[in-house]
Amino acid sequence: MGENTLKVSEHSRDVAGLRYIYPVISRRAGGISVGINLNTNNACNWRCLYCQVPDLKLGTAPPVDLILLEKELRGFLHELLHGDFMSARVPEGARRINDIALSGNGEPTSAAEFVQVIELIGALKQELALPESIKLVLITNGSQLHRENVQQGLRHMAQFNGEVWFKLDRASEPGMARINDTRTTMDKVRNNLTAAIACCPNTWLQTCWFALDGKAPDAQDEDDYLQFLAALLRENIKPQGVLLYGIARPSMQAEAPRLGALPLAQMEAFADRIRELGVAVKVAE
Repeated sequence: MGENTLKVSEHSRDVAGLRYIYPVISRRAGGISVGINLNTNNACNWRCLYCQVPDLKLGTAPPVDLILLEKELRGFLHELLHGDFMSARVPEGARRINDIALSGNGEPTSAAEFVQVIELIGALKQELALPESIKLVLITNGSQLHRENVQQGLRHMAQFNGEVWFKLDRASEPGMARINDTRTTMDKVRNNLTAAIACCPNTWLQTCWFALDGKAPDAQDEDDYLQFLAALLRENIKPQGVLLYGIARPSMQAEAPRLGALPLAQMEAFADRIRELGVAVKVAE
């Protein structure tokens, strides 16, 4: 593998030399994910202990240059489809576009231009005749889902194979304060998740499960999570499933030395408890 070949562990935002667009080999999807980073200022309203963003700061996305974003996205998609980027930079076996993912260095839904960004992506998918199988994925902490413009963006996403990955690492207020450094309430989380599913039914919970100070999440953490899910299901609010994953890349936060990966068997045991509720689970170490 040459030194310019992309690796699963490489999530640098400047790999392609662009402001907004960066390619990633997705370990979960087995292909290229075309990342869109709206938070070019490294600002987020949460500070998750496992976050890989260096120099993370509290805040929201800066104004988005929609003209530049469109130019970069169109040009990079064209290069992937018709240029030599795949053959020169991507390992054999991963040379396909899996998705276009709004993630980046902060909370993407904090961008004031969120709806316009979604519309832009939809128009380019149509213009370039991208296969329906290429998804648009929004990776979000869900904190802004009460906003009408964000809900409008999700409704647009639902029209062209959109998928929401809604962060839920712990399902208690103390747990979220500890892992995500946020003072949100579970009522807000429940309401925002309900809104996400209503606007874009293809909504998954994305859960990072790891050891902290050498200790795995305890039985109470698991029970809180299962009780939260069970309460949703009783109200006929059902996510598509759970994306349960561990720590694969180093955190850039001060707590990095305190974090550790869990054995796959332990991850699968928790996944089995979730599956008993009738909810699908995909596990990635």
